[in-house]
Amino acid sequence: MKELFKTLITNFQERELKGVVPREYHIPTDSDKIISLIGVRRCGKTYILFDIINILRGSIQPENIIYLNFEDDRLFPIELKDLDSLMEGYYEMYPEKRNELVYIFLDEIQNIPQWEKYVRRIHDTLNIRIFVTGSSSKLLSSEIATSLRGRTLTYEIFPYSFTDFLKAKNIKVNLHSSESVSYIKNALQEFITDGSFPETISQVKDIKRRILRDYLDLIVYKDIVERYGVKNNSLLKHIIKYSFCNIGTLVSLNKLYNDFKSQGYKVGKDTVFDYYSYLEDAYALFSIPVFRNNIREENRNPRKIYSVDNGFKGVYDAFVTDDYSKLYENAVFLHLRRQTPEVYYYKGKQEVDFYCIIDDKQLLVNVSYKIDSPATKERENKGLIEAMNYFNISEAWLITDDTEETLNVEGKTIYITPLWKWLLN
Repeated sequence: MKELFKTLITNFQERELKGVVPREYHIPTDSDKIISLIGVRRCGKTYILFDIINILRGSIQPENIIYLNFEDDRLFPIELKDLDSLMEGYYEMYPEKRNELVYIFLDEIQNIPQWEKYVRRIHDTLNIRIFVTGSSSKLLSSEIATSLRGRTLTYEIFPYSFTDFLKAKNIKVNLHSSESVSYIKNALQEFITDGSFPETISQVKDIKRRILRDYLDLIVYKDIVERYGVKNNSLLKHIIKYSFCNIGTLVSLNKLYNDFKSQGYKVGKDTVFDYYSYLEDAYALFSIPVFRNNIREENRNPRKIYSVDNGFKGVYDAFVTDDYSKLYENAVFLHLRRQTPEVYYYKGKQEVDFYCIIDDKQLLVNVSYKIDSPATKERENKGLIEAMNYFNISEAWLITDDTEETLNVEGKTIYITPLWKWLLN
């Protein structure tokens, strides 16, 4: 294993890293903490590491950088005890580096059971800075939280934001240029219907859908079935299909359990809850609660479900373009979720799609694809005014397809804004 580590380290140090799109994340390279990047498979974590490495290569020697991808088949089967050979092999090649700062990038580290024990030990004993990635939120909630407590800074990584998406397609953002705005609006349609996983950007629609289907299979079997020993695969697939076809809708897991039972599935109530939990752990799905002042009340109400990528809806729903309103809502959710894990919906006499706090500022957002109908516009605005009164704030947003105006109602301000412009905020 030591000789293999030497080969992999050397091959990477000689490799030129091309095609890297700088993302909107600001990952520190000078922190004494272990930097952890977590998120759904194939969302671009590796290329964020490559971007960091390219930046480092501008100021340090390539030999001071170690990168290993633990999904490399040459490393299978690898166990915790094998990791000792990593730094031993490196220092055999570069004994002088023991006195220098070395940067270590460990990609998809969750494939090694109890990996965190090794990472903790070398972090505490060697002159190194460590970056790790993983495709499961278990990396955050259990393994990192218990074993690396106080030693780590964790960053959640998502598929491309709209800004990243435009950058990947070489579309310059100039809101004063009619030509630029035309390209931006055109790109939004693709972003909304096909999603924004980096690998799908340059593909035709049919290939995109095939890639996304493969991603889902990978998430299901690697991050859920293998990890948790799931037995009822047909129920799991049914839950996944139901969820991606119903993004942005209220879901009561108790009601779902009864529905599945009536359809002939042999299922316990805990199983339905567990499967949803597994999908959230793998960052495939998110669920948000209603805003209430105590957890018990939050849990008594249905939750709204959203997908990590708009493209997953199209894998199961052939008529995806007939449901732009939900696709817009999912895109707005992801834009907020990238900035805070605490996203809610509000329910009073009316419902408001999103409430959250970002940079110490309360934010209320409704999403309505078309507000051509006066009744629709009035309903959306009424809900926002009710929520603004409840939270004692003076402004809110209504995200639409292409309507732009500012309304002043009852001393409150509602900014009606096209989605493309709001996503670039």
